[in-house]
Amino acid sequence: MDQLFILLQHLLPQHLLSRAVGWLARSEIPWIKRPFIRAFASRFDVNMQEAAEPDLDAYPSFNAFFTRALADGARPLAEGDSALLCPADGSISQLGNIEAGQLFQAKGHRFSCAELLGDAERAMDFERGSFATVYLSPRDYHRVHMPVAGELSAQTYIPGALFSVNQVTAEHVDRLFARNERLVCYFDTEQGPMAMVLVGAMIVAGIQTVWSGQVAPPPREPRTVNYRHAPDGISLKRGEEMGRFLLGSTVILLFPENTVTWESQFAAGSPTCMGERLGTLR
Repeated sequence: MDQLFILLQHLLPQHLLSRAVGWLARSEIPWIKRPFIRAFASRFDVNMQEAAEPDLDAYPSFNAFFTRALADGARPLAEGDSALLCPADGSISQLGNIEAGQLFQAKGHRFSCAELLGDAERAMDFERGSFATVYLSPRDYHRVHMPVAGELSAQTYIPGALFSVNQVTAEHVDRLFARNERLVCYFDTEQGPMAMVLVGAMIVAGIQTVWSGQVAPPPREPRTVNYRHAPDGISLKRGEEMGRFLLGSTVILLFPENTVTWESQFAAGSPTCMGERLGTLR
């Protein structure tokens, strides 16, 4: 069954299917959005009691429901200046050290930091550093938050495939995260440079940031876009929202060498919540 699923990933029109779902997700027509929202919430057992607006019918579109805000206090931030926060709800796909410029994906699969970032020079900042890959499932809260305070220094949109992102594809699609469409955001922090990579996937209708709105898919023909001059004054506090997915995917964090020690209870498959202590800053 896994091999059939992977074969379908290659055969399906990934971008056409994703953009069609995007149109449905944006629709504010009641007879489209209401059953769509209700079916999704039921199928994935979405916990609306923690949402700021628990009434499914109050959302003007599926996208508004999917990127819903949480009620105050639903995600308390881990205490202590040394606590590195988990950036999103979901589960750990992998975390560990960047070895010989490679990140571990799944058994038998690795991918290069340079290919992920689309920039060999910037990848040198994270040589022998640390990484964490957090997978957001459909039922999760889909806003992405800052693990530490930082100032935006650059961002790059990289076009690519739209394979589904889950354990099956991680185990069978070589270089999955370095092949899919993604947005790379660089921040200057007290610990040095940090990269946050928001990875697209099948039927992900878009990636947004709080400073520039929707970045993926681009309005014109997909191409790599290096935003050399980031908007001035984009400084985000620890725990503050930095972006969101319109349908879910994956966030990859990169830190320099001798910056982070990951908490020992986390391993592949461990559930996570935004705001909990993912690691300790050295």
